[in-house]
Amino acid sequence: MTDSVVDLAKELKNGAVEALPAGRLEEQLEESRPLRVKLGIDPTAPDIHLGHCVVLDKLADFQRSGHEVVLIIGDYTARVGDPSGRDSQRPVLAPTEIESNARTFQDQAFKILDPERTTVRFNSEWLDMPMEDLFRLLGSVTVAQVLERDDFDKRIKADLPISVLEILYPLLQGYDSVAIRSDVELGGTDQKFNLLLGRDVQRSYGVPEQSIMCMPILPGIDGKQRMSKSLGNYVGVTDPPEEIFGKLMSIPDDAMPSYYDLVLRREVPGELSPNEAKRELGRSVVARFHGESAAERAEARFDQIHVSGEIPEDVEEHSLAGFADPEGSVHLPLLISKLFGVSSSEARRLIEQGGVKLDGSPISAEHGLDLPVSELSGKVLQVGKRRFAALQD
Repeated sequence: MTDSVVDLAKELKNGAVEALPAGRLEEQLEESRPLRVKLGIDPTAPDIHLGHCVVLDKLADFQRSGHEVVLIIGDYTARVGDPSGRDSQRPVLAPTEIESNARTFQDQAFKILDPERTTVRFNSEWLDMPMEDLFRLLGSVTVAQVLERDDFDKRIKADLPISVLEILYPLLQGYDSVAIRSDVELGGTDQKFNLLLGRDVQRSYGVPEQSIMCMPILPGIDGKQRMSKSLGNYVGVTDPPEEIFGKLMSIPDDAMPSYYDLVLRREVPGELSPNEAKRELGRSVVARFHGESAAERAEARFDQIHVSGEIPEDVEEHSLAGFADPEGSVHLPLLISKLFGVSSSEARRLIEQGGVKLDGSPISAEHGLDLPVSELSGKVLQVGKRRFAALQD
């Protein structure tokens, strides 16, 4: 094996937790051909967050090395629901929601991947199969193999149900690897079982078995659980610059090494204090997705709100027209829901917790959830730490 192959494999595996089977990637690279590198993502949510970027960045590494990248949008597997890391079955999304998420997800992925050198496939192309083909797929692995996964083993021991749909999921993901004849498949460490099972499915169909690469999982801004939109601890790549900066300033100090390593791909500068390191992280991430000037404005806005305690000068104006009832009152949860994209129940919770302010003063739920237009007009409504709206009648 040549030194150049060993060096390239080392470079591509940099940052990965595991590359399996051992030595397989080197063997593939020695063939001196572009490898077909696969990443499958189910569009169960519309937005890409920094946790997704860890794997997408590695996919981009392969792309820059001249390999063929295939991004599989799991519009069909999303109907089943990946059981990885779950102690219950995922809720099934409506087809229209999956389709909408898929379009958004694809657009956002191209903030990281080169769209001119990325092949995008939807697994409904091959998974909407005749029953005869499904029977063959089901016969490619045993029930014992599927039930070996930790998620299922824990649920069996806890006497929690496992649906047949969930058992089917890793087979469907494995068939994706058959359909595109993938050489390498990437995923998070929670995907290890699915990725390895894909090799078994490929072998059953006489397709050369892929190597796999497991990437580390980024913790959420709470520093505890994995980053997830459903947990509310995420930083979306299309979040407003001030949202990104503010969220990253809130992460615990002990999570900083993970963010620097997985997001910035470098170590925390030893000369920086935790606060300065977070600022550098925030500026770098905002600059990547919104530009340098946006990063400067986001930091200045953060200081204005959180250091000086001021209300920003550039707050967007919103008309109260259409929100008032015949008696001239506005239902605050509805107003907050429409202006800031949160649910009415979440808006009520924020009000009850003192997280909603009017010109800097908390709104008390004791005074009711309906306020006259006259008390709202000309004032700034603040929801949480970073969202503002200037209200006009």
